[in-house]
Amino acid sequence: MNYFWETVETIPAGVGFALFDRVHLTWLAVLVILCVGGSLLYRRMTQRGRKTARLVIAILLLLDELWKMVGLISFGNYLADYLPLHLCSVNIFLIAFHSLRPGKALDNFLYTVCIPGAMAAMLFSTWTALPPWNFMHLHSFTVHILLVLYPVMLTAGGDIRPDIRELPKSLGILAALAAVVFVVNKLLHTNFFFLEYAEPGNPLYLFEQAFGSHLLGFPVIILGVLLVMHTPWLLLRRVQKAKV
Repeated sequence: MNYFWETVETIPAGVGFALFDRVHLTWLAVLVILCVGGSLLYRRMTQRGRKTARLVIAILLLLDELWKMVGLISFGNYLADYLPLHLCSVNIFLIAFHSLRPGKALDNFLYTVCIPGAMAAMLFSTWTALPPWNFMHLHSFTVHILLVLYPVMLTAGGDIRPDIRELPKSLGILAALAAVVFVVNKLLHTNFFFLEYAEPGNPLYLFEQAFGSHLLGFPVIILGVLLVMHTPWLLLRRVQKAKV
């Protein structure tokens, strides 16, 4: 049977993949290869070439999201949950804006929030019910790969320079987005940003089991992400200063 246009809500059980099985690991390998290869190429590009590369990835992200919306609407599977208000979906539009008008605050938001957010989605995929030959399976992996590739490539090329002094702005942007999404969740009974609940397989679910509320996991995970993403840069700058 052809399951290409099915979604996690309509597809029968038992036709998907499992976390870290061969299908999942293949996608993760594609992510690594593209990030390494893309970063090496980007570092060698002229400024004009870099601008073109940024625009190409931004356009691919927008087309990927459009393809998802068309597929959902065309086959009557569109739900409020598919509005582009998940963190990664929002980052699609932030990258599109950044490709035209980069800025230090958005630089650091994409580095601090977009990379770990998209990586978490890749590692703990919520679309495991879908088989490889399915439009939402393909969309979900390709869009998250592009979301990781863009800021990784720019960071490797020195166009994004992580700066801990920009963290308040990054967290402010995240808080503002979360406030809007919180209202939308209440109005539409959705679960954008996982503010309402966490499903098994989501790291936040561990806090639900241990402490009775997945919301307690947000400050812990955010702190852990900040440490992982910014400690290496702090150490690098300290070493550079010591050599001067």
